[in-house]
Order: sequence, then structure tokens, then C-alpha cells
Amino acid sequence: MATDYDAPRKTEDDSESIEALKERVPDKLSGSVDVEDADNPSGFELPGADLSDLELDVVVLPPQEDEFTCVNCFLVKHRSQLDHDTADGPICAECSA
Repeated sequence: MATDYDAPRKTEDDSESIEALKERVPDKLSGSVDVEDADNPSGFELPGADLSDLELDVVVLPPQEDEFTCVNCFLVKHRSQLDHDTADGPICAECSA
């Protein structure tokens, strides 16, 4: 039997009121609400917050022998991702596509 998906679907359940449907479905939000966010224990920081007193310790490695920096996207990539060299420098396979 063919089904007409454009035709409106009306059944006897459609005549129920929203209040009756709400009574049948349990309220999932009525349980306990976790106020503290486990992923961010220090709290929520707004953009533009003053972070001038914060120091970051970052170790910067020099370029490795098997790496190159694409002159188009400026990402450091492995030599296996080198597509071709130009007069300006190396181009990765993603940028040449």
C-alpha cells in the first residue's frame, strides 16, 4: 500500500489536549538539578575578563627535520603532507586542493 507523506496525519490521539499529554509524560526536569558544573570547577569566566595576573608556561619546540610550515595556511605539517614547493615556500596537500 502506498503512503501519501504529504497528507495530514490525524488519529484519535491528536484530539487530546496538551494538559492530558503532559500528565502522561513524566517531567524529566523535575528531578534534582546539578548546580555545580563538573567540567568547569572554577566557575564560568566571561569573555574579556582580566587575565593580566595569569602566567602561562609554554614550551616551544624548534622546527623538526620532518616538518614544514605551509605558506598558505601557516600550519606546521609533517613532510608526508607536502604537495609541492613554490617560489614562496612549501604548500600542503589541503591548500593545493
